[in-house]
Amino acid sequence: MRANNSFDKESRRAAGDVPAGVYVKPATPSACYLSSMTRATTTQRKLASIPGGVWALGFVSMLMDISSEMIHALLPLYLVVALGASALTVGIIEGIAEATALVTKIFSGVLSDWLGKRKFLAALGYGLAAFTKPIFPLASTVEWLMVARFVDRIGKGIRGAPRDALVADLSPPEVRGASFGLRQSLDTIGAFLAPLLAITLMWLTNDKFTFVFWIAVLPAFLSFFLIVVAVKEPERAAGSQHIRKPISRGELYALGAPYWWIVAIGALFTLARFSEAFLILKAQAVGLTLWLAPAVLVGMNVAYAIAAYPAGVLSDCTDRRIILIAGFAVLVAADVVLAMAHSISTLALGVVLWGLHMGLTQGLLATLVADASPVELRGTAFGFFNLASGIATLVASVIAGALWDTLGPAGTFTAGAVFTVAALIGLFVARHRLPSNLAAVSDTL
Repeated sequence: MRANNSFDKESRRAAGDVPAGVYVKPATPSACYLSSMTRATTTQRKLASIPGGVWALGFVSMLMDISSEMIHALLPLYLVVALGASALTVGIIEGIAEATALVTKIFSGVLSDWLGKRKFLAALGYGLAAFTKPIFPLASTVEWLMVARFVDRIGKGIRGAPRDALVADLSPPEVRGASFGLRQSLDTIGAFLAPLLAITLMWLTNDKFTFVFWIAVLPAFLSFFLIVVAVKEPERAAGSQHIRKPISRGELYALGAPYWWIVAIGALFTLARFSEAFLILKAQAVGLTLWLAPAVLVGMNVAYAIAAYPAGVLSDCTDRRIILIAGFAVLVAADVVLAMAHSISTLALGVVLWGLHMGLTQGLLATLVADASPVELRGTAFGFFNLASGIATLVASVIAGALWDTLGPAGTFTAGAVFTVAALIGLFVARHRLPSNLAAVSDTL
């Protein structure tokens, strides 16, 4: 290590890198601690250093999210109002769809490791979702919509783990956090643009559901086209092995204890972070009109999108574990504010804090998975992580629903705060077992 890459002379000598009596030049301050003008320049350089393939994957995610969320924001209403389905039918369709995505995620990640290829499976997932989208405006029965939703979720399950592994493969370690943050930000921009577009088009067309569904087809096919032409499969890393059985006991053991700690902490954290549908219910409880209640998701996703990329950049030049702890703490604050909210202004503060915690944690958890897993097992690693988090999401939402019916909104969000505090304590206790990026940080100083 070069002499000017250390924090100070004493810390270098304590590590055994510098013999006594040798002068070490003091380190240049990290980009995290420079002036605002210098930080702006550094952020621009970070953006420029993110590979073009990661940018392309970010826009692929954004376009598909616009398409999917335009449909999914209206689908429950379309099923009930236009097709006469019951609320139970809506719940069954959503349950089957999400369960399908969960099961598919792990197999697609494992398959991408076995093939040694990520792009094909990611493109297959996006293509399947794109070609399913025209079924939504064409479907005239609940059964056809159930089929469309089922296949659409299969596409999501297929693409998730290979896409995240592809981001990790394309990104140099020094900008890995920024890369995941950028992709998450662009994805979230799609998530808040979609309901705005849906609301606007419904207003302009006097509630023509099928017209909105047809418009949603366009960004889906743009997304598929973009991943096919703009994303290149990276060369396999030197020294990486071909994995014959990614889910064998030996390969799962090779993922290592730090990775499984991330899975455990991510699942525990997800148990504390139930579905955003309860934000909509809270909005109705404090007095927002029915058609305006989904706007809380727009506000949440704006905060999410704004926070995700800066959090990723910051994680590249400081200890990622500290930022993750901060994200957990922000969720505690969000739960407390939402539990006490009786006005729209207090609700808005809670929603913004909720989006901020998402920005601080979601891309960072993916970055930690990439840090902890071997290159040749990244697909499997993301598959198991997504599976554990998805199961935890379902359990958390069931618990939250039961609490809502028995204790009301205040009790539900108070319980969420308690669960998050438990997850925060677990993270603090286990922080030394998680992968550290401090060595990479010192190399950039």
